[in-house]
Formats: sequence, C-alpha cells, structure tokens
Amino acid sequence: MVAVANALQLLGSALGALGGALVFVEFFQMPSYVEYNPEFQDYRIDTNQAEIREHTWIGRVGGLCLSLGFALLFVATFLG
Repeated sequence: MVAVANALQLLGSALGALGGALVFVEFFQMPSYVEYNPEFQDYRIDTNQAEIREHTWIGRVGGLCLSLGFALLFVATFLG
C-alpha cells in the first residue's frame, strides 16, 4: 500500500508541476484582442465582442492538471 501511495504522490507532484507550467505560459500570452504594431511601437485594442477570448486551452488544461495533482496528493496522504 505504501508503494501505491508513493506512486500517487509522485504522479500528483508531476501533474502539479506540469499544470503550473501551463498556467504560467497562459499568463504571459498576449490576448487575442490586442495587436502590436512594431512600426509605430503602438498597441491597438479591438473590442469586437464576438472574437474576444480570454483564456486558451493551455490555461484550461493547466488548471485541470493542477487540480488533479492536488487531488492525487490528497489521496496519497490518506493511503500512506
């Protein structure tokens, strides 16, 4: 039973690390409604409500991996 708890703890830590990295990448992406013009060194904001997306699948998968990682660590705590 201890081997299963250790395996779950390692898997939870790995999923948490992967999820944290994906959420980190999500935070530093430029939103889809902001465009940069290097010629004038200017940002333009296009506020067409139909095309605005705030989060990508990278952030969603990262959040899911983080939550699964914490859940596995929680289960491993009770098994070990």
